[in-house]
Amino acid sequence: MKRKQSGINPDLEAAISKLLAEVMADPEASLTDKSKIIDRALKLEAIRLKASDADWGRGFIDEDEDEDS
Repeated sequence: MKRKQSGINPDLEAAISKLLAEVMADPEASLTDKSKIIDRALKLEAIRLKASDADWGRGFIDEDEDEDS
């Protein structure tokens, strides 16, 4: 069975980076267009941070509380 690749696809990162540079350099790009690509880049960065933190989300499950019950 093939394992699913963890992390972010490098091609996706490169595409968003290229798009960000192109849109920001385009003098005819609207503020809406610029805001959308900035939002995409920020979402990608948030996903990257979550993926790199192995303990992310483990604070909700406290094994000690289960043992006391």
